[in-house]
Amino acid sequence: MAPFRVNLKRFLPKTLFGRSLLIIIMPLILLQVVTSWIFYDRHWDSITWRLATSIAGDIGLVLDQMRDEPAQIDALFESAKTRTDLTMTLRPGEILPNAPPEIEPTWVDRMLGAALEEKVKRPYRLDLSGFREELVVDVQLADGVLRVIVPGSRLFSSTTYIFIIWMVGASLLLFAVASVFMRNQVRPIRRLAAAVDSFGKGREPETDFKPEGAQEVRQAAQAFNLMSERIRRQVRQRTDMLSGVSHDLRTPLTRMKLQLAMLSKGPEIEALKTNVSEMENMVEGYLTFARGEGGEASSETDLTALVREIGDRWKADGAEIDTHVEGKIVTWLKPEAFRRCLDNLIGNAHRYGGAIWVRCGKRGDAIEVAIDDDGPGIPENQREDAFRPFVRLDRARNLDIGGTGLGLSIARDIARVHGGELTLEDSPHGGLRARIRLPV
Repeated sequence: MAPFRVNLKRFLPKTLFGRSLLIIIMPLILLQVVTSWIFYDRHWDSITWRLATSIAGDIGLVLDQMRDEPAQIDALFESAKTRTDLTMTLRPGEILPNAPPEIEPTWVDRMLGAALEEKVKRPYRLDLSGFREELVVDVQLADGVLRVIVPGSRLFSSTTYIFIIWMVGASLLLFAVASVFMRNQVRPIRRLAAAVDSFGKGREPETDFKPEGAQEVRQAAQAFNLMSERIRRQVRQRTDMLSGVSHDLRTPLTRMKLQLAMLSKGPEIEALKTNVSEMENMVEGYLTFARGEGGEASSETDLTALVREIGDRWKADGAEIDTHVEGKIVTWLKPEAFRRCLDNLIGNAHRYGGAIWVRCGKRGDAIEVAIDDDGPGIPENQREDAFRPFVRLDRARNLDIGGTGLGLSIARDIARVHGGELTLEDSPHGGLRARIRLPV
């Protein structure tokens, strides 16, 4: 039989705040357990025994005086009442029953019984049913039974409850202080995590994350600020450079188009015009891929309206498309970039399939957009290669823009800019499914 194992990680809190409190709570609990064990082991064993022997000693002393001065029993009982708080009465002719008590003796019963056997050395019977208020001790004498009513305060020590109250109260106070302290320490980490998550989803913060909290957290925040600034500077430099390249490339293309327009019409001229137009589309595709749609700012976008608008436009252009969105979905997007991503995927499905199905909805903690078609699809072992820039699949379809082999790369780049992912799967309609997952 396989050994039984307990995975303690399943019982640990998931958050840093919860684990930090656990680090504080566990020593407190262990301290209370050890302290309580020592207190009860030593206090009850020492103090209760002393109280019990004190009661037994007083009873034994009264019995000795009763034997020495039998005529002074009433005065002796009165003196005992005044000086020891013991109320004594003599019941002549009574005999204690031989049967043991029906109630199982407690630890206090055994402690007081041991003291009576040591100090009194006579048959006795205890009644501790009203232990907190009073307890009754019956001692068998030769001519009757001596009943002794002992106040509960002589055997019961209130220091136990005082100790527990102070221990629990101090622990709760320390726990409250530690909770406030840990919450203040964890708050900067949560803010840093939120800033990193927002930056990873393409949502540029208005201001940098302010370093605060412990030294390690401030160092992490400063490193994040430097990293995000370097990334933004690199994106700006690349965008500026590509804007210049775009302008430089489009200028000669424009001159070529003007010169061709001034020439007389002919087959050769039309072929040149087609080549120039194709070259212009290729340049635009290269620049779009290199630019990565990073210059557009994110905004709160109605994804439901965006998907339906794209579907209606493709339907108006003659595509056989079925669009369905589950409920109203509003999220942060770069609207034009995401529109381009969907257009590329739907255009590819329209080019290689007869019918198109677009489904959009929330799945757990993510938003999914699935584009299905009934085309030939892409073999599973070639799907990852299809995402590589400038890769053309020989016997499968690919997301081309102007025949550059950049379509899938651009679509995945846009999805990742939003903190999501684009994957290719088999469609239930027999073709290809392009699935986009975006974080909520």
